[in-house]
Amino acid sequence: MQIRLILLDFDGTLADTRKANTQAYVATLRKAGYTLSEEEYEARYFGMRCDEFLQDLGINDPIKREHIRLRKIACYPDFFNSVRINQPLWDFCCQFRAQGGRVWIVSTGSRANIEHVMCHLGIGGPDTPTESCPNGRVDGILSGTDVMHSKPAPDCFIEAMRRENCTPQETLIFEDSAIGIEAARRSGAAYFKVKF
Repeated sequence: MQIRLILLDFDGTLADTRKANTQAYVATLRKAGYTLSEEEYEARYFGMRCDEFLQDLGINDPIKREHIRLRKIACYPDFFNSVRINQPLWDFCCQFRAQGGRVWIVSTGSRANIEHVMCHLGIGGPDTPTESCPNGRVDGILSGTDVMHSKPAPDCFIEAMRRENCTPQETLIFEDSAIGIEAARRSGAAYFKVKF
């Protein structure tokens, strides 16, 4: 069966945002009175939904978690000097789209964070004006809040397939994290593990 749909995880797969994400969270938490090292964030929390990560850190007040999340989004662009695109993967996706395929970003990250980085990289979403995406575009974006259960549940991948009317056999997933790979496996689609 022919592949019609590519689903890309964002952080760590299409874009190397590890350092920027880490530094933004560490700086935001420090301002809120919490101590977290870059090493601890990368080892324990990178790839988790913000709300789950902050709860695991012991921040139980939902209002405080939301305040921290919004502050992190606001300061995230301050650290974009370390962000880079996975150029070989992106070139492959652009060629795939040029031949009629569809490409989606499917991430547990927040849509605002994803869109900020995409803008920085010159990549557009489905509604981005052409002049704002000199490096190409994707056909859709699913973020962490678009499904009930986050990775390692396969919900996000299954929802993207549903929206494109594609079967798992017509879908190819690119992921980097253990939880993402498990979600891809459980979706029934073929997948590749990406190492930046």
